Amino acid sequence: MSNSTFKRSVLGLILLAIVGTSGLALWAGEKAKERPPLTLQSDSREIDRDETLRVSYAGVVKQASPSVVYVFTSKTVKLRNDMSPFFNDPMFRRFFGVPEHRQMPREQRQQGLGSGVIISKDGYILTNNHVVDGADEVKVAVGEPRKEYLAEVVGRDAKTDIAVLKIDASDLPAATLGDSDQLLVGDTVFAIGNPFGIGMTVTQGIVSALGRGGLNIEAYEDFIQTDAAINPGNSGGALVDAQGRVIGINTAILSRSGGFNGVGFAIPVNLARSLAEQLVATGRITRGFMGVNTQSLEAELAAQFGVTHGALVTDVTPGSPAEKAGFKSGDIITKVNGKDVLDPRRLQLAVVRLVPGTEVEVEYVRDGKTETVTFELGELDAKSTDGSGAFGGSDEGVLNGVAVTDITPQMRRQFRLPPNLEGAFITAVEPDSPSAAAGLREGDVILSLDRRAVRNAEEAVELSEEIKGPKVLVRIWREGVSRFLVVDESE
Repeated sequence: MSNSTFKRSVLGLILLAIVGTSGLALWAGEKAKERPPLTLQSDSREIDRDETLRVSYAGVVKQASPSVVYVFTSKTVKLRNDMSPFFNDPMFRRFFGVPEHRQMPREQRQQGLGSGVIISKDGYILTNNHVVDGADEVKVAVGEPRKEYLAEVVGRDAKTDIAVLKIDASDLPAATLGDSDQLLVGDTVFAIGNPFGIGMTVTQGIVSALGRGGLNIEAYEDFIQTDAAINPGNSGGALVDAQGRVIGINTAILSRSGGFNGVGFAIPVNLARSLAEQLVATGRITRGFMGVNTQSLEAELAAQFGVTHGALVTDVTPGSPAEKAGFKSGDIITKVNGKDVLDPRRLQLAVVRLVPGTEVEVEYVRDGKTETVTFELGELDAKSTDGSGAFGGSDEGVLNGVAVTDITPQMRRQFRLPPNLEGAFITAVEPDSPSAAAGLREGDVILSLDRRAVRNAEEAVELSEEIKGPKVLVRIWREGVSRFLVVDESE
C-alpha cells in the first residue's frame, strides 16, 4: 500500500512527554525472557448513551484514576566539546568570551516525565514509546502517597508509539479496558495523567473524531481525537469513557504554542491491547502482510469503477499472499473481515493489526462485480511499513528509519517524476533518525548508495543491508535535481 506525500501543516504536532532538549539515544535493552502472562480486565459492553446528564463524574474518576501512574525517566546525553565548528578558531572563542582552556561538558543527565496505565494486577503498564525511548532508567510512581518502583521495559513499538513496562508488585489497581471500536463521535471522555509534572489531573471533553491519520506522527495512525485538555506530561496516560473504562492512550496534541489548543490524540485501546499482548508474549511485534500497493479512489476514479469507497490496487507483489489469492491491478478492495475499507490507510491498518498466519476474508470489486476471497496473511518485513519494501527494522546495515517503495506510473503522475527516473521512492523517514538529520525526507528518490546504482526498492533494501556503515553516501533526486548526502549512523 503506497503512502502519499504528507503536506506539513502550519501547526506543530507535539508528543506529550516532558523531556530534555537533546535527541534520545537508541535503547538496546529489549530481550525476550521468562515473564508471567498478561491478564487483562475488559468490559466490552456498549455505553448507555441515553443516560441523563450527570451533575458529577466523581465516581468515574474514583474508579479510573488509581490505575494511572507517573513515569519518570533519565538518560545520559553525550555533548560535543564545542558549540559549533567555529569554536575551533581561538579568535572566535575569545570574541564570544569562551576561554581557550575551558571545555564544554561531555555528558549531561536529562530527566523525562510521562504517564502510564496499569493493565494487570501483577505490574504490567502501558505507556508511550516516546516516554521511555533512549532512557537509561525508568521509574514508576503508584498511588497517593506515591510508592516508587524501578521499571523494566518489556518491549516497545516505535511505529505505533506503544511501550510496555513491568514493575515488581502485586495486587495493583488494574484498569478496566473498554472497546474502542464502539466509540462514537460525541461520547464523553476524560483524560487522566500528570501534565507538566504537577500531579494527577483529570479533564473532560468529548470524542471529536475517530480514525484520524495522515498526521505524520507515527507509521501507523488511527487516532481518537478529543477536546479533553491534555498537555506535555500526559503522554501514556488514560483516555477514559463515562463508565471509567480505558478506551485510549493519550499521545500527542496539535498546537501552535506547545500548550493544548483543543485538539488531542489518543491511540485506541484495542490496538494498544493487541500490541501489549504480543510484546509480553514474545518481546516483539509481528504484523500481517498482504502484498499490494494501492491508491485512493478520487471522485473521477470512483465514478469510472462504479464504487463509492475502497483501495484501488495498483501493483501486486510477486510471490505475496495477495498474488497467490489472485489479486490483480485494478481490483478495488472494499472490505476486510466484514469491515469497510474506506481508503488505502484503512486497508493498511486492517492488515498490519493482524498477526501473520491469520486467515482473512477480503471483499473486492473487479470489472463491476463483487468477489470474495479467503487466504492467510504473510509476515510483514520488520523493516517495512506497507509490505512494499523498507529500511528501518534493525540496527544492522544503514538507513534505519527510512521506508521506501517502487515508483509506480500513478506516482510518476502524482509527484511529477521524469519517465526515465529509476530509484527507490521514500515514503517515510523517522523524525529522530540519522537519515532525517542528514536531510532525507519523504518524496525523495534514492538513486544510489555508496556510488552503487539503485533501480528499485528491493535493490535499495539489499544494499542497505550490505553496507556496513556507519556512514553511507546517498545520492537522491529531489524537485528536478540530484544531490549527495552523507548519513552518519555512528552512536
